[in-house]
Amino acid sequence: MTDTRQIAGLAPDRLLNIERHLDRRYIQPGKLPGALTLVARRGEVAYVKPQGLMDVERNKPVCRDTIFRIYSMTKPITSIAMMQLYEQGRFLLDDPVHKYIPAWKNRRVYKSGVYPHFLTVPATSTMTIRDLFTHMSGLTYGFMNRTNVDAAYRELGLDGSRDLTMEALVNQLAELPLEFSPGTAWNYSVSTDVLGYLVQLLADQSFDEYLRENILDPLDMPDTGFHVRDNQLDRFAACYQFQPGDQLKLQDDPETSPFRREGRFLSGGGGLVSTIDDYFHFAQALCQGGEFRGRRIIGRKTLEFMRSNHLPGNQDLPSFAVGSFSEAPYAGTGFGLGFSVKTDVAKSHANGSVGEYGWGGLASTSFFVDPVEELVMIFMTQLIPSSTYPIRQELRAMVNGALV
Repeated sequence: MTDTRQIAGLAPDRLLNIERHLDRRYIQPGKLPGALTLVARRGEVAYVKPQGLMDVERNKPVCRDTIFRIYSMTKPITSIAMMQLYEQGRFLLDDPVHKYIPAWKNRRVYKSGVYPHFLTVPATSTMTIRDLFTHMSGLTYGFMNRTNVDAAYRELGLDGSRDLTMEALVNQLAELPLEFSPGTAWNYSVSTDVLGYLVQLLADQSFDEYLRENILDPLDMPDTGFHVRDNQLDRFAACYQFQPGDQLKLQDDPETSPFRREGRFLSGGGGLVSTIDDYFHFAQALCQGGEFRGRRIIGRKTLEFMRSNHLPGNQDLPSFAVGSFSEAPYAGTGFGLGFSVKTDVAKSHANGSVGEYGWGGLASTSFFVDPVEELVMIFMTQLIPSSTYPIRQELRAMVNGALV
């Protein structure tokens, strides 16, 4: 007999497909240690389900208050922080980056050679703040393993070593060539780490303090931060690395994790840990036009601007990207100021709405907001890399399939 009840226009019996699918396909076979999924519509949580283990070695189950490494799901939070300063007139999006980081004037682009012996040519365009938001800056990530430039990032430890500082990152990047002239291509990169540095510079306040005062405290996100405190350790998940044959290998033990100590590098691109309810408060604020429980973190028009596709000519990522990446689907997806944005539902090969936006993290976490359906989905697990399984697209199919 079909369950005819609804929660905010979602069918509970159809939402159970998520639990069944994750258990049968991923958790029971040992492909994922555990998972935690939340679905909300019109501000009401319709489904939240912890499954499996947060720590296989200690046989600890995933709980609703488990703390996860959210890695690149930090990027939307950093982007909102920077756009708060935009709303205060602290900068303009077409400001050259070198206005705030003088050493970045006269950037050069890689031509040939290996670090430290690069042959370069002058960039044909000036990097703007907008280029940092949209990953059209010409910067890269060392883990791309694609070019001699990203090899230099790896050699210099620029992907987020806890011993790095925000100032050291920015100074070192000034010495390295860009992958391409700013604005001419899309490449996933440390750009959002640079935005975190600019937040600190423009606000004249440490980045973590700024986030706490302007986003985390207003949205009641007490478990979100750059390190795991002693009183949080019991809730901190282990992180795992995919091994051939659908096997898991412990990648980061909670007891000895670098996240247990306060690092000098506050990574705006990937440094936060969080819980599913903390992140739901943030995602729901986005879904409600920038406000949650009477606390506004960003203006409605500013958010509309951020979730527009900012790629030239309304292109999608495959037609404009030069590097591989897994935090967003490919076709039918553009990029805004800190989020991927769905531009063509049919082309994307995944159910959803035009205007759906969100992002994911290295350890396979993800979220999306669908403003058309007033829908929020958040998925937490801890498996590196995020490209291992197509869970994000499967979740879209199941969540949208529960709409009635």
